[in-house]
Amino acid sequence: MKLVLDTEKLIAEIEDGIGWLTFNNPDRRNALSQEMVRALPSVLDQFQERDDVRIVVMRGAGTRAFVSGADISEFGDRGAPGNPSPDAPQVAPDWKLGSLEKPLIAMIRGYCIGGGLAVALSADIRIAAEDAQFAIPAARLGLGYPFGGVRSLVDLVGQACASEILFSARRFSADEALGMGLINRVVPIAELESSVRELAQQIAANAPLTVRASKAAIGQAIRDPEKRDVARCNRLLQDCFESEDFIEGQRAFLEKRKPVFKGR
Repeated sequence: MKLVLDTEKLIAEIEDGIGWLTFNNPDRRNALSQEMVRALPSVLDQFQERDDVRIVVMRGAGTRAFVSGADISEFGDRGAPGNPSPDAPQVAPDWKLGSLEKPLIAMIRGYCIGGGLAVALSADIRIAAEDAQFAIPAARLGLGYPFGGVRSLVDLVGQACASEILFSARRFSADEALGMGLINRVVPIAELESSVRELAQQIAANAPLTVRASKAAIGQAIRDPEKRDVARCNRLLQDCFESEDFIEGQRAFLEKRKPVFKGR
């Protein structure tokens, strides 16, 4: 099932409990345009609200890139240093990506650069093909990189690796990214979609309330202690124990069959 959107630069489809979000700008290696950035929150809201979507997978159209950064053709005349064009795409760590309550996987092939890496960092799980390349080239472009994006990077790979990524601005291979913890897994190019689909289907088959509670707890665990909403985590935990799915899970275990969860 394909969702109707206001732009052709994003494609949103639903299949077997999976919401597929495709960045569709292949002529520019899926560079993020303002049109894409503006449409993204609405797409995510639709995925969030639909019961037939249990997990979301992000990917890039074609074979050359996941997302290669912001579309520099929209930057316009920057003028003097320190006075960037107001029309330049705002490359932030997320455009509602971080607030999605459902699991989010980044399926990465080819270039995952700059704002594309910021998008990937908003995912819960990142799986890359062997040809994936990662970089934050801000230091080669004279750009500042937002604190939120820096913190996400440091939380994920640590101070030393984050320093090398940001200071050097060089490209890292998929194997290097795996070694520093930037991604979860590297797979052969031919196996990328099947590997991601298999994992997504496995997650989609699990109890949605349990997965939601787990994602919320993980998100709070990496926040500053004084900013954690532990009370919300406890409410979501209680929702699991009070759900029909909790009963179904026990019955399925005793009856030695696969559970059929409904998310309630």
